[in-house]
Amino acid sequence: MLSPGRGIRRAAIAEMIGRSGARGWKVAATIRRKGELHEIETWVEGMSARQLRLNGKAAPQLALGRLVPMIWLIPAMDRLWIEGAEGRRRFLDRMTMSFFPDHAEAILTYEKSMRERNRLLRDGVWDEGWYRAIEARMAESGAAITQRRMQTLSLLGEAQERATTPFPVAGLSLVSRDDMAGTWDQADLAAALAEGRRRDMAAGRSLTGPHRADLTATYIAKGIEARQCSTGEQKALLISLILANARALLREGGVAPIILLDEVAAHLDADRRAALYDEICALGAQAWLTGTEPDLFATFAGRAHLMEVSEEAGISIVRERDMT
Repeated sequence: MLSPGRGIRRAAIAEMIGRSGARGWKVAATIRRKGELHEIETWVEGMSARQLRLNGKAAPQLALGRLVPMIWLIPAMDRLWIEGAEGRRRFLDRMTMSFFPDHAEAILTYEKSMRERNRLLRDGVWDEGWYRAIEARMAESGAAITQRRMQTLSLLGEAQERATTPFPVAGLSLVSRDDMAGTWDQADLAAALAEGRRRDMAAGRSLTGPHRADLTATYIAKGIEARQCSTGEQKALLISLILANARALLREGGVAPIILLDEVAAHLDADRRAALYDEICALGAQAWLTGTEPDLFATFAGRAHLMEVSEEAGISIVRERDMT
């Protein structure tokens, strides 16, 4: 709830409201960043848009991305390498937003403009002026999206090369299902959109642009694509990228992100589990890990707090447990 957007489960506002008849929710937190304290309040009343107050003043959600960089890995992402490109784009864009919070605004601008263009295409409207205006916005925001994605891949690559880690190094690239290899500058994208109008009108949608991009990964040590790796190797590649994202953020901004890892320990052998905990501690990051068995976190002893969540009379109870 302290990250911008729809969060880990991409929940809509209605799904975030409890079933007790409440008409909204509110979360307040104190964040320490580079020695300074910041007060955060974020809430929803009824079905209105989410609101944010930072240090007593109204602020846009993007301010959360700048103040509280946050990265996560959840079980729903385990099939990332073998399912559709949309999930991989979202994964890349979330990492990109951790470096460039304004990336979210560029995506919103691009998607809004693309919806307008698609409406014209489906309605069979042929107005040169309208198309030029819409495509100019798509080209400007689309080029910014591509540039930031490529910068993020470069930062992740450097972070992996510099690290000594038991997790596999992933070679990353941005490709596309159109003819432009996943990379566009503003002029080229504007020209491609203009040239593709008749084809796009026949399809009823825009077939060129960063919304057609895909993230590919290769397990470098074995020289095989992530989609062909074993389930365990695919998970290890994801963890490797999350750790690289954290290292790069620490190097770029001087502050490690908050790391959220849901049910990650159960899928690792004892050696990699211990290595993951060591890397998190070395980063100096605040990390939250969940699991069903306390033994999964045994090698964290003396370096972490163990909280047990149980249910009593329909109420969730949180207790701290001894890890020694």
